[in-house]
Amino acid sequence: MTGYFMNLVTLSRLKRNPTIKEEIKQRGYETSLPVGFLTYPISQAADILLFSPTIIPAGDDQAPMIEQAREIAHSFNTQYAPIFKMPKGMIPESKVVARLPGLDGKLKMSKSLGNCIYLYEDEAAVKQKIMNAYTDPNHIKVSDPGKVEGNTVFAYLDAFCKPEHFEKYLPEYKSLEELKAHYRRGGLGDVKVKLFLNNVLNEILSPVRTKRKELESDIDSIYEMLFENGKKMRKIADKKILEMRDAIGINYKKFLNK
Repeated sequence: MTGYFMNLVTLSRLKRNPTIKEEIKQRGYETSLPVGFLTYPISQAADILLFSPTIIPAGDDQAPMIEQAREIAHSFNTQYAPIFKMPKGMIPESKVVARLPGLDGKLKMSKSLGNCIYLYEDEAAVKQKIMNAYTDPNHIKVSDPGKVEGNTVFAYLDAFCKPEHFEKYLPEYKSLEELKAHYRRGGLGDVKVKLFLNNVLNEILSPVRTKRKELESDIDSIYEMLFENGKKMRKIADKKILEMRDAIGINYKKFLNK
């Protein structure tokens, strides 16, 4: 499917993809760009369109990828036959949630960059990562005024902290805005803020860990579920690929069965 879609996208269009341009710089691919990396948006479009979704939950960094998939769907529908739906991205309204920064302060949290918290990590691992998270490099002493903007710890609090967390873990503050105000004027250390974030995140992750342990107790049923659902998805995929070949006029199996 990716191969068919490659004929619907120009090289210049792929290079204009903002997400790809950003990652090319991050990975140092300016002078040695792998073909597979550049054409990844086409492969991703195939993964999306193959199963005819209408809504795609994603972060804002994936919005260009969804737009690329929509363009490919439109090109195919126009040139051959209208067999693909035009999916829409469901991007969180909150800018912080739409793209969480990495623990190291870089633009986004990413597994490939090694700057993220995994849902399966235990409390100790999460705490260690939070205590090493990027804050304000100029906030050296507790008495120093601190900067909230660009501060990873406060970005995560913006995303995950709720009013009830203060009553539970930091009762001397009524709200996140009050905590930010104290940090900005000085007199509030990074450690205290990080420990608060640690409590918030570990509370959120606790039911995830519990569910994971339940599932781990019966691994065979997980493999069976994956296998059975894989068979269902392959049937759907095979049907869509045959539709594509019919539309293009290269369904050789169809001619052989005559």
